[in-house]
Amino acid sequence: MYITVLNRTGKVPSVSSLEIAHYKEVIGHYVTGIVVVSARTSEGPVGFTCQSFGSLSLDPILVSFSANANGHSWSKVRDVKTVGINILSSLQEPVARVFATTGIDKFEGIRWEPGPNGTPLLEGAVAHLEGEILSCSTHGDHDIAVVQINYVASQPGDPLIYYRGGFDVLQ
Repeated sequence: MYITVLNRTGKVPSVSSLEIAHYKEVIGHYVTGIVVVSARTSEGPVGFTCQSFGSLSLDPILVSFSANANGHSWSKVRDVKTVGINILSSLQEPVARVFATTGIDKFEGIRWEPGPNGTPLLEGAVAHLEGEILSCSTHGDHDIAVVQINYVASQPGDPLIYYRGGFDVLQ
């Protein structure tokens, strides 16, 4: 069953007429995992927190994620092309918050090791993936990247999730 919400004129509102706060409240009902997308640049490691991540294809193995098109860290990651994707554990909310902050050295005090392709893989994450960005396209204020995966690893643990505007854990 589909429910269509009509505006005061009796018509379906266009996206541009929706209030951003109301949209965010509604879309917040969708639970997502939290990853840190990372890369190694000539200036050192860079990365950012991302909740728009998912599996895209099994043959070939592809994932996708989206990032703020004007994001400082994303502009550096995008230029490198080889990325690490760190699926954060339920114990890593502080890490997620650090990598969501602009204008700081996000890797200060963060333990990591280079993956097989050299990307920073964060200690304590429940899973790691590495791969090459195949394509990137801009939609609205975000870029969508498609990554071909060439390395995966996991360890026991529960993932960190994002729900209704805040971090949470599976119960």
